[in-house]
Order: sequence, then structure tokens, then C-alpha cells
Amino acid sequence: MSMDLTAIPLLSLILWLPVVGALLLFFVRKESTIKLIALATMLLDFVVSLGLLLNWSNTGDMQFVEKLLWIPPLNISYHLGVDGISLFLVLLTTLLGPIVVLYSWHNIKNNLRAFMVLLLVQQTGIVGVFTSLDLILFFIFWEFTLIPMYFLIGRWGGQRRVYAAVKFFLYTMAGSALMLVVILLLYWQTGSFDWIELQQTPLDPTVQTWAFLAFALAFAIKVPLFPFHTWLPDAHVEAPTAGSVILAGVLLKMGIYGFLRFCLPLFPDATLRFAPWIAGLALAGILYGALVALVQKDVKSLVAYSSIAHLGFVMLGVVSLNQQGLAGAVLQSVNHGLSTGALFLMVGMIYDRRHTRLLTEFGGLWKQIPIYSALLLVVVMASVGLPGLNGFVGEFTILVGAFKANRLWAVLGTVGVIFAAWYLLAAVRGMLQGPLDNPANQKLQDLSAREIWVLVPLILLFFLIGLFPNLFLDKINPAVETLLHGMNAAAQISFLP
Repeated sequence: MSMDLTAIPLLSLILWLPVVGALLLFFVRKESTIKLIALATMLLDFVVSLGLLLNWSNTGDMQFVEKLLWIPPLNISYHLGVDGISLFLVLLTTLLGPIVVLYSWHNIKNNLRAFMVLLLVQQTGIVGVFTSLDLILFFIFWEFTLIPMYFLIGRWGGQRRVYAAVKFFLYTMAGSALMLVVILLLYWQTGSFDWIELQQTPLDPTVQTWAFLAFALAFAIKVPLFPFHTWLPDAHVEAPTAGSVILAGVLLKMGIYGFLRFCLPLFPDATLRFAPWIAGLALAGILYGALVALVQKDVKSLVAYSSIAHLGFVMLGVVSLNQQGLAGAVLQSVNHGLSTGALFLMVGMIYDRRHTRLLTEFGGLWKQIPIYSALLLVVVMASVGLPGLNGFVGEFTILVGAFKANRLWAVLGTVGVIFAAWYLLAAVRGMLQGPLDNPANQKLQDLSAREIWVLVPLILLFFLIGLFPNLFLDKINPAVETLLHGMNAAAQISFLP
């Protein structure tokens, strides 16, 4: 028997609960209490977000919609909603929240309150991006997410943290500025910022072209799509582990989501025209990221470049513009957040023990820390795409979609999959196998119970998605079908003389 939650403003609860928790932290001073409040808030937010699944109907419509006129003279609304494209991105965001708090339990030694406040408000910003159906509201949340991540990198990051934080901020803000100009242009053309109303208003092909290019640039920087990727390795390497997990897990998915939510339905003609060019950049990113990852000596840098390759693969699914490619892109976005988030957590765990990330410093770890080694192998296999784990389902579905769109895309994408197995398995072999001849490694302690609990939810989801993918695809596919139907209808209208 399911509970009827449709009358509850569930999205607003999920959106604003972290802010309430952040405000509570200003009234406590004891560090243990700060940790408990942050963890309890994140856990509560995740539990509330599970309510979305309790009353979910497998349709392509927006669900749990909330709409309130916010600024009447400008027709700006507080308009929220989720469909199968955004559902699991919201759930991924709320899942990673308590995980990064629990990971950071003993790792943040100074200014703990500020760190936890930033994690909480960051979660509100990201959920806002994935649920906003008004362009101004979306833009506000999109820009807001820059602020907490800037301070997380700049305050708690590595030696080059200030450089990495400024580079991250300037790159992503530059694209966003163009997006704001085009949002205002769309308002001047249509009189609305509402995503649903904009889909029902055909745009001149010239307007579509410029609007698409501005939006696509902002989203391409965020993904990041080659050649707009140069900020990402610096941000990942210098960020604290919690920041890297949030960055890889959900912040980069804002770019993928932006293409799916805005570029495809609002600018269908331009999407069709530029899709082959974006596919070329995606394929270049897949191969470039893989080749650069192969020569990395720092394991965190290797994982950062692997993100460029994996997200290029997701973008290949997006521009395939068919059911399989788009559904695979949505699912693989979630898969990447789970597996790469877990990789960054495990890199952080070994760094906490050795204070180095150089691959040459490790070897034979399986003899000394078998639990860590076994879990790392599972996480790597998920990232590689071993059948039975989550990565395989997403990669296979994207390749089917790419093959239907262009066989060469599928061939080059498959080469990228092979390279991914090469660099990840080579790194794991170097770390875990061979002689345990470094004295520093002979003193390592295996994972604590807390660290195991950090990883267990992610690993369980690897198997759940890998073995029962239809639990997820049944909710994603109707939204993808609706998106494609709307694209086709809008393109036919705008092509009419």
C-alpha cells in the first residue's frame, strides 16, 4: 500500500531542508554536534527524496509540480517539477550528501562548521538546478552552485587550491554570462521564462541557432566537453575529497542535464544541425581523456581525466538523438556519479593514510589492506563496465544508440571503452599487486567500519543497476519518448515555410 504524497510540496522540502540544517549549524559550537546535525539533515533529505519513488507513475509528464508566481511584473515563477530525466539525478544528489559528510567525519580539522554549511547549501543549489522549470530560477541555482564549490576548493584544497578555485569559477561563469543574455532574448521573443510555455512557442531558426550556441557553450564547459575541459583536472586534483565527489558525482551532470532539458526541446532545429559537431567533440574527449589518463602518475589526476572520457561518452548518447542513446545517457550520468564518486572516495582514503597519490609509491597493497583492495577492484570494474555492474548497462545502451545514429561513432566509442579498461586496470595492478616492498605501505591500516559504510551504498547500487536495469529504465524511457516526440513536432513546425 503506497502513501499518497502528491499533495505534499515534496520538491520544496527536498530543496530547502539542507538550508534549514545549515542555519541550525550557526547555533551550535561543539564539533560533534555540528557533524551530527549535518549528517542527520543529509539523511533526512535523502529519506524525503525517496518519497518521489513512492508515488511515481511511469509517464513522460512532469510530476510533483509546484508553481507559484514569484515576480508578477516579469512573469517569473517558482516552478519546480521532475520527470524521468531528472528523478535519479535528484536522488543521486541526496544520496551523495550523507556519504560525503560521513567520509569527512575525521578529515576536516579546521573550520568544520563552514565546511558543513557549504556542503549543505551546495546540495540545495544542485537540487534546484535539477528541478527548476523557470529559466530565471534555473539560472539562479546554476550560478549559486559556483559559490560553495569555489570556497570548498579554495579553503580546504591542496597546494594550488586558489589557482584551481579561481580557474573553475571563471571558466564556468564565462559560459553562464552568455546563457543569461540568451534567456533575456527568449523572454523578449516570447514574453515567458517558463520552460513548458517556451516549448509551445516556435522560434525563428536564426534565434534558435544563437540561443543553442550560447546554452551549449555554458553546458559544454560544465560537462566539461573537449576542448573546454582544462579547468577540471586542476579542480579535481586540488579539491578536498568531499568536493571531488560532489563535483564528479553531480555538479558535472548539470551540463548533461542542461543539454537534455533545454537545448534539445527548446532548440530542436539547431540541435539537429549541430549534433554531428558535438559528437565529434565528444569522441575527441573520449580518446583524449583516455590517452592522457594512461600516462598519469597521480592516481587522482588519472581519475579526473577518466571523467573527461566517460562524460564524453555520455554526450555521445545525448547527440545520438534516439531512444537508446538518450536513455543510456541519463542512466550513465547516474552510473558515472556512483562509480567515479566511489573512486574519488577510495583515492581519498589511501591519501589519508599515505599522504601521497603517486602510483609509484604503492604496490602489493592487497597483502596489507585486503578489504580496501577488494572494494577498489569492484569499483574499478563498475567504472570499466563489467557485465553485471552498472557501467555495462549504460555503456551498452549508449553504444546501441550511437550505432543507430552513425556506425563510426559507435566504433570510436568502443575504442574509448577499451582504453578505459587499459588505464584503470593498469593502475589497479600497480597499486594492489606485486611485492609489498615499500616500508610505508607495510604499516597501513585497513578500512574502518565508517569507511566501509561510506562505500557500501554505492557498491550495492552498482549491482542493483547492473542486474535490474529496468527498475531505472522504466522510469527514464517515458520521459525520453516525450522529449523525442516534442523535438520532432517542434522541428516540423519550425521547418514549415
